[in-house]
Amino acid sequence: LTGLANEDVEDGKCERCGTPVIKKPMRQWVLKITDYAERLLNDLNELKNWPEHIKEAQRNWIGKSEGAIVEFKLSVSGHVEIFTTRIDTIFGCTYVVVAPEHPIIHNSKLKIKNYDEVAKYLEETKNKSDLQRTDLAKEKTGMELKGVKAINPFNNEEVPVFVADYVLGGYGTGAVMAVTAHDERDWEFAKKYNLPVKMVICPNYPKLICPVLDKAYTGDGYLVGSGEFDGLDSKIAREKMTKWLEDKKLGGRKINYKLKDWVFS
Repeated sequence: LTGLANEDVEDGKCERCGTPVIKKPMRQWVLKITDYAERLLNDLNELKNWPEHIKEAQRNWIGKSEGAIVEFKLSVSGHVEIFTTRIDTIFGCTYVVVAPEHPIIHNSKLKIKNYDEVAKYLEETKNKSDLQRTDLAKEKTGMELKGVKAINPFNNEEVPVFVADYVLGGYGTGAVMAVTAHDERDWEFAKKYNLPVKMVICPNYPKLICPVLDKAYTGDGYLVGSGEFDGLDSKIAREKMTKWLEDKKLGGRKINYKLKDWVFS
């Protein structure tokens, strides 16, 4: 078994010997650099002589995201936690997506009615790098976990659960809520798999003249179709909805980083 860096892989094969490459979980020694993520980010401001584009590249590499953890109960048993930076859009959630690495897939093996098909899809994703999986230009692929539903804690609505390789197991919780009207990746996925689109952020409220969408609207606005939070602007709604989660003990505020611990090799 040989470990390769992403840079050693070309078109899914080792650049030296041409052998197909797959991803496998391994126990390894790592330097816990993630404990220093905030310090690394803040100290970039002290580098007075560094070009700004280099510092921006470092900020993107560290990848700080402020958002919320939300607990979705599952119709079979247990729950799945999702991370989102747009809790204000949660009433527009029409499905939940888990990464191919997510333990829910294996823990629910006996309850997933199409497990054989799902297992085949998981095998296919092993040959893709993280860059390939998250490429915005590539066609989105995925598969429904039939027999499993996730329950939105804000409105108790049951939504289907998909596994899709555009979600990474190593970022956040490895699971996301899909808001088809307000996320470009979710919009493309929904159009391909004929899933509903629910607009819950309107830029023109309170005039109640929301645009007809021909693509995802990803900006802030005012909440519609969102129960007691209707009429709030996105920024205020994010605060109030995060507080609602904390009061109900169904989640709360969370900061994530793209930065990974460094492997000793």
